[in-house]
Amino acid sequence: MNYTSLKTNIQDICETSFTDDQLALFVQQAEQRIYNTVHIPAMRNVDSSSLTAGNELYTTPDGYLYTYSLAIVNNDTQTFLLNKDSNFLREAYPVTTTAKRGLPKFYAYHSTSGNKIKFMFSPIPDANYTLEHIYAKYPTSIVTAGGTYLGDNFDSALLNAALVEAARFQKSEPDIIQNYDKMFLEYITLLKNTTDGKLTQDYYRSGQPRADVR
Repeated sequence: MNYTSLKTNIQDICETSFTDDQLALFVQQAEQRIYNTVHIPAMRNVDSSSLTAGNELYTTPDGYLYTYSLAIVNNDTQTFLLNKDSNFLREAYPVTTTAKRGLPKFYAYHSTSGNKIKFMFSPIPDANYTLEHIYAKYPTSIVTAGGTYLGDNFDSALLNAALVEAARFQKSEPDIIQNYDKMFLEYITLLKNTTDGKLTQDYYRSGQPRADVR
């Protein structure tokens, strides 16, 4: 289902003509609810960056939500980094001299700069490496793109989530909102069973935890 069809369906079911801004808001709120509930392949992105010798910090890409994995690529060998608290890193590698540098083994949250998150690594890199970061970000909205993975493959979940938002906007009767929400939960469960489920922690360290949408 593309955005034009989605807008038509929302208005036909609600028997109301909404403005373009209102429809966009309903759909974007619906998308965010879905993306915050389950993981879909379209959320998965890869960032390859250069990690330079002596630099312990890495800034996450635009739109970063959470990490699946971080790995150092060195001579075609991947070393996956383990996520730890920053205090662990400081205690494990308290000395930052050149002699104590090496191939990074751990990463931790360091700070936030604007809307960007920074990670720190330990040991501090002793050479230049390629960093492969597999992470999640919100896909481009169907409002902007016209068509998306979500609209093409899970249009029923998207439509019913948008209907919940539209019905709330209209101040519809509670049973109408509950019916749309019930339908949404049924479709989102199917979506969850089809995809990986939301990954909320380090992919390599913690496996694949799934969010209960019931």
